[in-house]
Amino acid sequence: MKKLLDIKKMRVSIEGKIIVRDLTLAIKPGELHVLMGPNGSGKSTIAHALLGHPRYRTAATRLRFNSKDIRKLKTDARARLGLFLGFQYPLTVSGVTLANLFSELTKKNRPRNKKLLHLTLASRMATEQREAQDLLRAAVTGHMRELALPEDMLYRGLNDGFSGGEKKKAEMLQMLALKPKLAILDEPDSGVDIDALKAIAKSIAAARKVGTAILLITHYQRILKYLKPDAVHIMVKGKLVRSGTAILAREIEKKGYAFLQKK
Repeated sequence: MKKLLDIKKMRVSIEGKIIVRDLTLAIKPGELHVLMGPNGSGKSTIAHALLGHPRYRTAATRLRFNSKDIRKLKTDARARLGLFLGFQYPLTVSGVTLANLFSELTKKNRPRNKKLLHLTLASRMATEQREAQDLLRAAVTGHMRELALPEDMLYRGLNDGFSGGEKKKAEMLQMLALKPKLAILDEPDSGVDIDALKAIAKSIAAARKVGTAILLITHYQRILKYLKPDAVHIMVKGKLVRSGTAILAREIEKKGYAFLQKK
């Protein structure tokens, strides 16, 4: 199977300070890779650099996504290729609802109806709005039930008044609706209770079933009780120092990162 994400010797810096050094990593379609490491090791920096955040300066011998060189692409272009980022700290965006976001998505994918050409502009817009809402409900309502999210959340400001767990589950909802080729999830398990954790793990498993690859950034191995990763990678001081199976995550849980830093 071909590589979906193919990184060779990537270096990331902020304001002249090198944060990530010589990162080499490959992820295939549908795979789950877990990235762990102590605070300040560069995990979130990798996530933002892969989406092309302008604050981060990135250099790499190779940085390809779905066989396309993305080194010079801006964030929106990378997203259109199928890259998705679930934020560690989802921002509140008052006035923009999840319904707004999903309606824009349905507009892009909605088949054109030739009969609409004979309608007035106002009627056409109203018809399209109804179609968008129908598609929205069909695509999203089931996922919301699985995540135990109330339907009225669709019509509230994005993350406005959401609890910590609701914010993380709203990120999962967006991932499931968008069906990206690769979802980079930055600590979706932080600050959530056990019920939310199980729902988030279930969403990750569901995304994999439809072919989405996952790069899961986490501090803890507790979410791995509900998931089976293809690989676990450990970052220390900006370098990838060890890769292995879920057994490696359990070893970190027992010993901490200190034993790796001594080597």
